[in-house]
Amino acid sequence: MHEPAGRSAKQKQVAEAIANELASCGVKMVASLPDNWVAELIETLDQDERFQHVPVNREESAIGLCSGAFMGAMGSAALMGASGLMTTIYAITKINYSYEIPLLLLTTLRGAPGDHHKHHVSNGLYFLPVLDAISLPYMIVNEAKDIPLISRAYHHSRTFSRPVVVALTRDLLK
Repeated sequence: MHEPAGRSAKQKQVAEAIANELASCGVKMVASLPDNWVAELIETLDQDERFQHVPVNREESAIGLCSGAFMGAMGSAALMGASGLMTTIYAITKINYSYEIPLLLLTTLRGAPGDHHKHHVSNGLYFLPVLDAISLPYMIVNEAKDIPLISRAYHHSRTFSRPVVVALTRDLLK
């Protein structure tokens, strides 16, 4: 079968492994915003019958949707780029921190070593310090063998009733 232009067998395998990990920890709904690093993952989740995939037009919508899913006893995850996550700080601190609503956030780790785009340098400089500033725990998944950290992050989020970020690197996704 012919792979879509720009997508590799590795990208497909990683996307399927992430989807399997999400399903194994009880995620049923994924809200996403496009980012070219996670395009294969979004397509995989959208076509996988285990998930209800909801494309959203704003990152805050993903936060609200996933928080509401938790209130309805549905496991969920929000998937977005690093810069998009940084736009949600108020929503996370107001909704999730105030009301102790767990949330699994999957994001790209833009601007880190391996990112070849100069315009993402600011993410590399500020993304993790911003997460640290609001005490938002994160785990970095750099290799396929680290994908099980997604389940660990999901369960940790539920244990301490706060959001957890899983940052996916270019080395993993591309």
